[in-house]
Amino acid sequence: MRAFIYTLLFILSFSANAQINQSKGDFEDKFRQLDEVLPTANSYRTASGAPGNEYWQQQVDYFIEATLDEENQRILGSERITYTNNSPDTLNYLWIQLDQNRFQNDSIARSSETAGSNDRLAFSTLRRERSFNDFQGGFQISRVQEVRGNDLNTQINGTMMRVDLNEPLESGDSVSFEIDWEHNIINQSILGGRGGYEYFEESDTYQFAISQWYPRLAAYTDYDGWVNKQFVGTGEFTLEFGDFEVHLTVPADHIVASTGVLQNPNNVLTDEQQDRLEQAEDSATPVFIVTPEEAIANQETRTDETVTWIFEAENVRDFAWASSRKYIWDALGHQQENADNPLVMAMSFYPPEAEPLWSQYSTHAVAHTMDVYSRFSFTYPYPVAISVNGWERGGMEYPMITFNGYRPVEDEETGELTYSRRTKYGLISVVIHEVGHIYFPMTVNSDERQWTWMDEGLNTFLQFMAEREWEDNYPSRRGDPANITGYMLSQNQVPIMTNSESVLQLGNNAYGKPATALTILRETIMGRELFDFAFKEYSERWMFKRPTPSDFFRTMEDASAVDLDWFWRGWFYTTDHVDIALSDIREYSISTQDPDIEFPVQREEETAEPVSLTQIRNEDLSKRVEEFPELLDLYNENDEFTVSNADRNEYTSFREGLEDWELELLDQSIAEGLMIYFLDFENIGGLVMPLPLRIEYADGQTEDIMLPAEIWRRSPHQVTRMVLSNQPIVAVELDPLQQIADADRNNNRIPQQIQRSRIELYRSNNPARDLMADLLVELEEAETGEEVDTSSEVPLQATGE
Repeated sequence: MRAFIYTLLFILSFSANAQINQSKGDFEDKFRQLDEVLPTANSYRTASGAPGNEYWQQQVDYFIEATLDEENQRILGSERITYTNNSPDTLNYLWIQLDQNRFQNDSIARSSETAGSNDRLAFSTLRRERSFNDFQGGFQISRVQEVRGNDLNTQINGTMMRVDLNEPLESGDSVSFEIDWEHNIINQSILGGRGGYEYFEESDTYQFAISQWYPRLAAYTDYDGWVNKQFVGTGEFTLEFGDFEVHLTVPADHIVASTGVLQNPNNVLTDEQQDRLEQAEDSATPVFIVTPEEAIANQETRTDETVTWIFEAENVRDFAWASSRKYIWDALGHQQENADNPLVMAMSFYPPEAEPLWSQYSTHAVAHTMDVYSRFSFTYPYPVAISVNGWERGGMEYPMITFNGYRPVEDEETGELTYSRRTKYGLISVVIHEVGHIYFPMTVNSDERQWTWMDEGLNTFLQFMAEREWEDNYPSRRGDPANITGYMLSQNQVPIMTNSESVLQLGNNAYGKPATALTILRETIMGRELFDFAFKEYSERWMFKRPTPSDFFRTMEDASAVDLDWFWRGWFYTTDHVDIALSDIREYSISTQDPDIEFPVQREEETAEPVSLTQIRNEDLSKRVEEFPELLDLYNENDEFTVSNADRNEYTSFREGLEDWELELLDQSIAEGLMIYFLDFENIGGLVMPLPLRIEYADGQTEDIMLPAEIWRRSPHQVTRMVLSNQPIVAVELDPLQQIADADRNNNRIPQQIQRSRIELYRSNNPARDLMADLLVELEEAETGEEVDTSSEVPLQATGE
């Protein structure tokens, strides 16, 4: 060890009183406990962060029959809902989510959209607005009845429908009722959204990614009652678990991918397809169930016949599906040990336009996600995991099935399909992310409508972990602390703990910042062992249950014995950023206090001081003492560092007055050449953080030390740390591994280093418009082949008129 870090801490402000509300001055307690912010623990949710002994949640089971009208891009459906009231409350009405109503022109989502303030408009934006004007969105509800035939009164309010029960639903009782409905399917490539259809003009075919497609129960919770906040588009979905049986009638030449397990393969798959599926169960690499050649041939077919695919899914909170005659389908068997589902079929469905990218990476990414996520949370809980190329970019998740973007592009000259580095890694990342959502929130059922970060942030963190295990130097966008500093310095931001619909910069706020926070917790504050145990404990505690932020915060502390209230408060409840400066370093050697040693040293130090400009210029001036030498005396012959016997006697008295241990410590420290350094730190950004330091010594060796965040507990703005060393320190760097998201690295090192980079020179070439030259340019022939008038109507010379 080159340095001994003593516990002595020099604080640059006074201590606060025990009661924070009695403190005076400008003291700010960054370590104040969150008890005043978090909800009070109860029998439903304990102070440890675990579900209480009276925890409850509702059960909702669905039987759905639906028909896909491909020609008119429309769905017609009928469903029977069985609602079990496990709450201690009596319910007089139920709330149903009608998410398709978001696409009605008078919806809150449409009416509250804003436009940019510049004088330009994208073609896609104008096309979207015109398409919305022509689109009839939303559910048409034709029947809501009890199963015994009695009508139920309803009231639709935007994306919510209240169903008034004919009899109060007591605690522990169930009610069954039926709804008939239909709605148009949106053109996802034009209108956006989390599902819809895509039209392929070249083959005159469609693919359908169907989500939020049926009336579904809103959640009734212990913490918020009915979660019936309107669906505006950002905050996603809060749903109840249940069992589904779904009958999907589609054109007979379609392939269907869906939540759940196919119940009638003999009716919808060929013998060869079933044999290939069986072969895929034992394969570690993808096996084609529908080959690319078969998919290309299928997209040329047309039929008026239909077939019904039947799927069943147990204990899921939602149901989604995809259908097309264009699909290539591949699969492999993912083996799990010590799991309820030892075999999970990892599968991908994609059109020929997605090749050659998708067959190479999609299903491998599905299996890789389960490998990594299961280690950090719980084994994958369902029998299938599906990735569908539902659109060109982006992604969306549902139980057992995900819709993902990214495709190759066709070269206009050669017709070859190629893809960029960004497209390749974009596909891998989006598949990892969306399949990861089957863990969070499809299994750990957090409230997406309220707290986007609880699923997006935790999932993005695990995505970052999975990307690290895909290959070295994977180009991850989020998770690394260095990548979040720009956002944390930005002006337009709100705390992570902000309702989803009010979040600014959603990607950074709900995905990037919480993922980075968890990375810092794991790597720097808690350490991997404590973090991994606590995170897995949270995941297993809340499988198939509905956690809140306080449950997560409390579990992470409960399972690790690490007080993290300061971290949650700073990272999740404020917009402070990390900018800690190493503002000064002072070096001291221990004085012997022997005047025969110290006075000459002090004389040398003074002599080494630079001579002032005035002294230099006055050197040749005639001095009065030169003219009158009698003015010179003892003080001119002896400087202030001349040693006297009185000084020596004082030194002798000093040593005689020391205790034995004090004298031994003094002599030993001097003999060893002990150096004492004071390191001054300033908290500029506001977030208190640990201080990772790298100390460089004169002999070329380095030492990394970590000062905990608690160093700031009595002074959140400035602190000083003492370091003892028997080797001279030549440099100190704060956060050398960029692990605390420090936004300004220019103040992290003493001595500072020159920042070296390269600058590109360019030729300034922005000539003014030359109308005379422009009028001499020949008009190019239009691609339509139509003849055009190439004559100029403007003379190049003045006519003299």
